[in-house]
Amino acid sequence: MTIYFSNVGFHKHTIKRILNGALKYLKQPSRHIEMSLSVVTPEEIKALNAKFRGVDAVTDVLSFPTLELDKQVLDVSNFPLDAINPKTGKLNIGDVVICFDRAKEQAVEYGHSLKRELCFLSLHGLLHLLGYDHIEESDEKEMHALSEAILNKMHITRDVK
Repeated sequence: MTIYFSNVGFHKHTIKRILNGALKYLKQPSRHIEMSLSVVTPEEIKALNAKFRGVDAVTDVLSFPTLELDKQVLDVSNFPLDAINPKTGKLNIGDVVICFDRAKEQAVEYGHSLKRELCFLSLHGLLHLLGYDHIEESDEKEMHALSEAILNKMHITRDVK
């Protein structure tokens, strides 16, 4: 997968490894997919949250899917040409935005590393782009279990510092 990073610093390599590992775990055609991932300030994510969700508050992660997917394995050839980036030939599935300060706070709150929290939030955002959600309790359990399974498989556990 091609990931267009913005303001992602020292954990970029690990995040890329986790997201590509997630696609492999989910049997997605990773070399035919692209997305962007940005790290922003609390003010920036609050403005995005207010504008797009009507919630005037800082949040940890926002996902902006470009397609309506339903947890299915993607067949890029089934999508219209306007969904394909003409420069890369890849299917753009959307954008993930993470609040760095909120990630730091949550890492302390949950007692694990910032690295683990950034990987979790990145993965959480990717799952939303792929059609997963947590509106219903059963969907939340599925998404959480999937996140934990992928992170554990990639050796990003809660005790990783």
